[in-house]
Amino acid sequence: MAAPSAPLNLCTVLNESKRIVNAHSRHFLALSVLFLLPLCFSSIVYPTVQNLLSDPSPNNSKIFLQISTFNPPQHQPIIATKPLCIAVSFFLFIFVFSLCAVGSITYSVFHGFYGRPVKLISAIKSVLFSFFPLLGTVLVSQILVLLVFTVFGLVLFLVVRGAELMGFQMEYNSPYFIGFLAVLAMVLFLVLLYLQVNWTLASVVVVVESNWGFGSLTRSTNLIKGMRGVALSLMLFFGFFFSILGFCSWASALDLDGDTDGWKSWAFAVQIVVTSTSLMLLMLYNAAANTVLYMYCRALNGELAMEIAEEFATEYVSLPFDDGKVPHLVSVAYT
Repeated sequence: MAAPSAPLNLCTVLNESKRIVNAHSRHFLALSVLFLLPLCFSSIVYPTVQNLLSDPSPNNSKIFLQISTFNPPQHQPIIATKPLCIAVSFFLFIFVFSLCAVGSITYSVFHGFYGRPVKLISAIKSVLFSFFPLLGTVLVSQILVLLVFTVFGLVLFLVVRGAELMGFQMEYNSPYFIGFLAVLAMVLFLVLLYLQVNWTLASVVVVVESNWGFGSLTRSTNLIKGMRGVALSLMLFFGFFFSILGFCSWASALDLDGDTDGWKSWAFAVQIVVTSTSLMLLMLYNAAANTVLYMYCRALNGELAMEIAEEFATEYVSLPFDDGKVPHLVSVAYT
């Protein structure tokens, strides 16, 4: 039985992601509690904890008095140790749990897409195989991003140095130079956005195809051709809501700045719970949507039909696209 073709857009990907998650709701809830909830809770609480635990700003008048009387302040390190340790620990924690969440959720959505049994133990075991390839892919992508920044910095240096060698008097506060910097920054932003769109499927490629590093980035770029608009829509959609939740967390931290008892209030506790839960759901559906987009990209490239034919040559194809139980084939139309 064939389902009617549907245009492939943002709504289509989100709907399919929702149906797969709903078909295995308890499984994805368990993964979210294991990997996403600690990540989201720490991300929401971190700004407040950083403000409460960081040392108060020093009294400038006292420091000036000490210096003027040749009595320099003691035990005043240039970089505060406590906030630095908190920040490093936080980012390591976030990084590790993010890779675990992406690996386990991608693995589960991929198998749920085919209607295969989705087991919690298998999803957790998949993290052992995908963690280091995902780590290597992230490092390679960041090295490439660093190279992009280096190239743009070199271009800026060459332009400024060349203008000086040609006898032009550089005025760094002039509107022309500021306009040039704005154009250069815009071009840099567009280049980074283009790379990010092309690399949308890189994490899915690592988990599903065991192809990591530069190979996974190249594979993602090839698969996403013709689908960059959908990938960009997904990025903007989730980025918008991530930004709202991040702003709420930042605003809450500012409200508690200097108030050591404010975090004990019921209003703050409710806000933390609601924001953490919302962020957890967003991250879950973001990972699921990327996996579904990967499957549609493979279908549009003619890879999915061949794989389904090989795996289910003597069986009906059961995909969790309606109620998770009705066997049917899926066809898509790109507009």
